This record gives sequence, C-alpha cells and structure tokens, in this order.
Amino acid sequence: MSQWWEYPALPRRPGGRAILKVKAICGGGRTGRLAKPGEFHIKLSSATQSRSGVQWRPMPTLFHLHLRGKTEKPSRQRCLSFLLITPTSLSFPEGAGQEPSSFSVGPRRKLQLRGAPTLLALTWTFAPIPTSAPAPPAMDSAARDKMQPALPPGSSCPGPEWPEQERAEQLARGAALKWASGIFYRPEQLARLGQYRSREVQRTCSLEARIKSVVQSYLEGVKTGVRQLAWALEAVQGAREALGQAHGLLWGMAEAAQTLEPLREQVVQHKQLQAMSQLLPRLRAVPAALAHTQTLIDAQRLLEAYVSLRELEQLQEETWAPLGGLELPVFEGLGPLAEALGQAVEAAAGAAGQLAREDPALLVAAMRVAEVDAGRTTSLEQAARDWRQRCLRALQEGLEQIHFGTPLQPGPGALAEWLEALRVALPAELAAAEALVAPCCPPHYNVVRLWAHTLHSGLRHCLQQLLEGPQLEAADAFTLLHWALHVYLGPEMMGSLELGPEADVSDLEPLLTLENIEQLEAIFVAKVQASVAQWLQKALDGDVAEWGREQEPDTDPSGFYHSPMPAIVLQILEENIRVTRMVSESLQRRVHGVALSELSAFLRSFSDALIRFSRDHLRGEATAPHYVPYLLATLNHQSALSSSVSVLQPDWVAPGALAPVEAALDELQRRICRLVLEALLAELQPLFAALPSRRWLSSPELLDDVCERTASFCQDFRHVRDPAVQLLLAEAERTVVLQYLRALMQGRLVCRGADERTQAAERLRHDAAQLRELFLGLVRIWGLEESVQCAPVLLALRELLNLRDPTLLGLEVAGLRQQFPDVSEDHVSALLDLRGDVSREQRLAALSSLQAGPQPSPPASGRALFSLVPAPAPPLSSCLPSGSCA
Repeated sequence: MSQWWEYPALPRRPGGRAILKVKAICGGGRTGRLAKPGEFHIKLSSATQSRSGVQWRPMPTLFHLHLRGKTEKPSRQRCLSFLLITPTSLSFPEGAGQEPSSFSVGPRRKLQLRGAPTLLALTWTFAPIPTSAPAPPAMDSAARDKMQPALPPGSSCPGPEWPEQERAEQLARGAALKWASGIFYRPEQLARLGQYRSREVQRTCSLEARIKSVVQSYLEGVKTGVRQLAWALEAVQGAREALGQAHGLLWGMAEAAQTLEPLREQVVQHKQLQAMSQLLPRLRAVPAALAHTQTLIDAQRLLEAYVSLRELEQLQEETWAPLGGLELPVFEGLGPLAEALGQAVEAAAGAAGQLAREDPALLVAAMRVAEVDAGRTTSLEQAARDWRQRCLRALQEGLEQIHFGTPLQPGPGALAEWLEALRVALPAELAAAEALVAPCCPPHYNVVRLWAHTLHSGLRHCLQQLLEGPQLEAADAFTLLHWALHVYLGPEMMGSLELGPEADVSDLEPLLTLENIEQLEAIFVAKVQASVAQWLQKALDGDVAEWGREQEPDTDPSGFYHSPMPAIVLQILEENIRVTRMVSESLQRRVHGVALSELSAFLRSFSDALIRFSRDHLRGEATAPHYVPYLLATLNHQSALSSSVSVLQPDWVAPGALAPVEAALDELQRRICRLVLEALLAELQPLFAALPSRRWLSSPELLDDVCERTASFCQDFRHVRDPAVQLLLAEAERTVVLQYLRALMQGRLVCRGADERTQAAERLRHDAAQLRELFLGLVRIWGLEESVQCAPVLLALRELLNLRDPTLLGLEVAGLRQQFPDVSEDHVSALLDLRGDVSREQRLAALSSLQAGPQPSPPASGRALFSLVPAPAPPLSSCLPSGSCA
C-alpha cells in the first residue's frame, strides 16, 4: 500500500492540496453534503463534535485511487472489505472536474459521486500540502517495490516506510478506538461484537479476493504484452538484416554503373551521328534556303518568306533535341534573318495608311505573318518575338509621324494654319482607317479606335511640347484655346456624325489640362492688355497731336465737335470682350476686367494730357490757336465715352462693375469744365478789376463789356453736346457771379450817402437783369433748360444796400443767411462797408443776427457761392487815439 503524509492544518478553500487516507467498511451512519465548489464536507460523530466543537469537516474530491503504489482510475464497484485509498497529491482548482453532490454510509453500501466512482468509506483523515512544498517524485514499479517492504502474513498494514508512519499508525489506532468507543459505549451493545467481527472478516476476505483477481488480471496482461514485444523485436531484427543486404546490393550496382559511363557516352555520340547522317542532306540546303528567304524579304513577299523561315526553324528544332541542345554553325544566320523579316513586317505596319490605298495585299500579308507568329510555339530556349505588339506600335508611331512629326510642327505665327490643316486631315484619316485599313487588319485590332486614340494622344503630346516652347502670341493662344475647347470635339472634327462610336475620344484625357488652359488664358490676357494699352495710347497721342492745329476741331453733320477717338477706344475694348465669348466665360470675365482697368488708365492719361496742354498754353510754351474749341471737343469726347460705356457691361456682369470708370469719366468732365472756365475767367478778370467804382455807379458800360465778352466766349458752346453744354453754361454763369461777388468784396467803393446807396442798389438790380437776360438768351438759342442763379444773390445784396433804416439791418442779414447759408461775418462786414453808414453798434447787432437766427436750410441748388469768395481781411485796429501828435 502507498504512504501518506499528515499536516496539522486542513484545506480552507477550493484549490487546496491534501493527502487523503480513507479506510472503507460496510455500514455506518455518517452523511455528507457539498458545501463549496471543490470541497466535500463530512459530518463528524457526536463524540468528536463534543470534543472539537466542529460539526462538518471538508473532504476534497477524489480523483485517483492508489493500489499498491500504482495509480488507476477508480471503478464503480461495491466495497466488500477494507480498502486503503491514498492519493499522493490532490489539487482542486475552482471548477476543475465534477464535484460530488452527496455522500452517505449506510445500508446502501455505496458512495455516490457525480461523475466519480462509487466507494464505501467509514473514516478519513486530511492533511494539507503547502503550495511551496514539492510534490513527491514519480517512481516506477521496481523502485516502489524496493521502498515497500513485504507485509507479514495476516497483516494488513504496511511496514515503516515514512518517518511519520508510526505517528500515522497511532492516529489510526486512536481513530479506531474512538469509533469502537462510540459504537460499544453501552454494555448491551457488546453482545453484537461477534456480529461486527464476522461482518468485518467477510468484508476483508471479499476485498482481498477482489484485489487478488485484479492483480492476476494485471499480471496476465503484462505477460501478454511482454510476449508481443518479443515477437516485435524478432520482426524488427529480421527487417534490419534484409535492409542491410539490400544496401549492399545497391552499393554494388552503383559501382557497376560507373564502369558503364564511357559506354553511355559512346551511345549518345552514336545517336547524334545517326541523327546527323539522316539530316545531313537537309542541312546542306540550309545556306541556300537562308539566301532565298532573304531574297523573298527584299522582294516584300512576306508570306513566302515566313513559310521558308518556319521550315528552317523547324529543322533547327529537329536537330536541337538529338544533339542535346547543341547549336550548329549552319543556323547562325537564322536569328538575323528572323529579325529582318520582323522589321519588314513592322515597316509595312508603319505605312498602313499608304499601303491600304496603294498595296493592301502587302499590308494583309504583314498582318497575317504577325498573327500566325503570335501562335508559334518552340522547344528552343528562345525569347518570344512578339511581332503582334511590334505591329501595333508601328501602326501608332507611323500615324503620329505622319501628322505630328517634328518637321510638321507649326512655327511662330503658323499655328492657325496648322490647326486648320489638322481639322481637315484628322477626320479624313479616321474615315480612311474605317474604310481601307480596318478590312486589312484582324478585328481584334479595333483599327478605328486605335486610330482615334493614337491621333488624340499624338496631338495632345504635340500641344504639350508647343506650350513648353517659346511663349505664344495672343492670336495663337486664342486660336489654340478656341480650337481645343470647341472645334476639336465639335461636329466639324471628332464629333462628326459620319464617324462611328469607335472614334469617340470624349472619355479620354482632354487635349489641354486645366493648367494648360490657365497658362494660355494668362498669356492671352497679358498680351491683350499690352496691346490694348498700346492702341489706346496711340489713339490718345493722335488726338492730342491735333490740339495744336491751326484749324478748329472737326464737326459732325449736326455741327458738334467730333473725333473718332471715343469710338476707336470703345470698339477696341468691346471687340476684345466680345471675341472671348467664343472661348470660355472665365476668359471673357478676365478680359472684361482688363478692359475696364485699361479704360480707367486711359482716362487718367487723357486728364494728364489736358493738364499739360493747358499749362503749356497758359505759359506760352506751346500756344494753341484754338485752345478753347479743342477743350470743348474733349468735353464731347467725354460725353461720347460716358454715353457708350454701357456697351462694356454685358448682362452677366454684376451691377456696379462700371462704377470706377464712371467716376473717372465724371472727374474728367469736371477737369475739362474747370479748364474752360479758367480760360473764361482769364478774359473777364481785367473787366472786373474796375468794378465796383464811381464809373460803375453812373454807367452800365463795364457790365456791358462783361456780357459782351461772355457772350462771345460762350458762342463756341453751341458745338458741345447736351447735357455737357447745359452743365457748361451753368458753370459759366456761376463763374461770372462769383467773380462779381469777389469784386464787391474787395472794398474798392464806399457809398457816401443815401443817393449813392440807392444808385448802387439800382446798379445791382440792373446787372442782375442783364446777366439773367444774357444766359437765358443763350439757353433759349440752344433749346436748353432754363437754370439761372445770378439774379437771386444780386437781388439779395440789392435789398441789403437799399435799406434806409440801418437799425433793421439785422433782419436783412438774417434773410440773407436763410437764402445763402455759406455767407460769413466777413462777407456781411464787407457789404456793410459798401453802405458806408453803419455804426459800430449797428454792425455788431447785424452780425449778431447771423448767430441768433434759426439755422438755415441747405440751398436748393446744393452749390456754395460765398464760401468760394475770399473775404477781405479786416483792418488793423489801433489803441492810440486819433488826431495829431501834438
């Protein structure tokens, strides 16, 4: 029987390791249950409970049964005698195996375990094994037999084997005594001692008989196994001897084969000579066949040449295998001959378009040779010739060379002619390919599709090279953009209804990429901008050169000053915008922006030229005989540009795009009007130098001269178109009024009395009526709108001078303030000085009314008068008293 270890502590949780010793008998009344996974509890006896205070004791699940040191799986058998079960090491991980569900010892004589054998047990002892303690080493049966002494006759306990065996024996005896004391603690129960003894003896005998039977069956099995091992050993030894004999025979055969090697070589040479002798007549004809094949190739008899070439290659294959891969010198010219035929086929494919018209049989022969050779198989170690692919490449390269070769690419300025030639040639080429070349080629070549794709890729590559070269001119860039975007895919070329669907190239890459289009548009816009600036400058220079002529400006049939310059300017800009509509909207927008910017620059240059013209004339450096008429002619130019500039605003342009141009035109108009009025002012200033004066009070001659000179000056206004003439007359009237006011504010005249004040008031009324009649007469003559502004201001000044009571000057001044909000205290002081009867207090009261009155409303005309008239400086006051120094 096996040994067992005892440790002081019992396992406390699942997974504990323990040594189990169980002594099983039939009978007993203990009952157990499953308390935790991996633990089995047994209820102790009453005496044990009273002594230890423990009711249940954990018992690990049984996995192995040890019989005489040999581990076997337990079996479901009834226990008839005593049995010692000692597992050497039990580990109970959580969930491992199947835990027992119930345990009982009683009349059923069996231990019930779920998935485990049925055992009978009476007592058991547990001892945990620490996890750090090593498990007992495994031993074979011989070692265990040596360690286990033989049992004496009639003894069921093993001899001392472990140091703890004596202590275990004592514990077992003590346990037996405890059991006996528990059973026979009453005297009347001793009467049943014989029954217990006979029952235990019977169980012991039955158990020993079963053990003997089991051991006997094990021994018979061992004897059978040993006998079979002996038979197997004999068979292995016999096979080993047979293999040794076979190895010797093979070694002898290898040595014999080495002696036959020279004979084998002689046999191979004999076979080669035999094959050579058979093929010798055919081999002698090879040089002549090579020459004949070359002659056929030179004569462009490609099918016959290919048949002859295949015969020679077949003969080469027939000689190659018998000679063991040896190449004969007679076939050295066969490779160059095949290459010459391939080149001839490739040349015929490259001239497919021409051959389809002149010699279609040659083209068909070349295609047939390429197709037949594509299915050729050879046993020689030679690379495939792939004549079919060479033909396809030759077709493409020949087509590209015809239309896009280097000598055919356009030079500077010839792009339009080259594109026009392509427009005619490419559809004709596709039609010829469909009608002539396609029938000469295999269907899977897709000749029309191949032609279309080849022409497209060749043209695209050619255009890319063209763009990478020298920069194109504006006309070439525009022509290329229009041709590539509209003509190429249009109904005149690749989109023609006469071409089949195989010629469709719309799904291929476009001729021009977005970068190419952007590059061409930038080139065109830059060139157009430079060209437009140059043309506008030329137009301006031509018009400026006429300003110094001896003749007056040209007039149109209506009598207005006229020049072709505005029409030229607008025509240049409008045509450049309109023509870009043929290309794309983006180009049109860019050119439209360039046109507006160049027009603004032109107007600035125009204004600068007028300033230089006026400065040179006034300084006398370049006196113009007809200075004012040419200024008036430029005003007509401005009017023509302003009225026609709307043609530069198509429907797709956002409102307000012309705002900068319109502002520049308005500024130019103001500049011209200012120059004209400066000329008028230069003629009127000598006349206004004597106004006001005593002569002015007594005679209207001074103002008559002013009106006469003004009327003479304004006679040329009839050559100015409306509404510029309306503006010019209004500005002329305003200039005369301002000059009149300046003269009044100079303080040249001081009225000496009431008569002179009345006379001055009447002169103001008369002058106002005379000036009004002058300008109204001019307006009526030319049929313009009446707009006279001289009478109100002069009549207001008349009322201020005609007032007889100086104390009421405040009211008049306030009224003047309401009519003309820009009048200042200096202006009022100058007018009061003209009266000559205003005291200091009255002056202060009149001036205070300017500030005390209500704020005036802005004038209806919106134009200032007094603010443009410089007020005289007030006289310096002295702190010294007047009088003689004495």
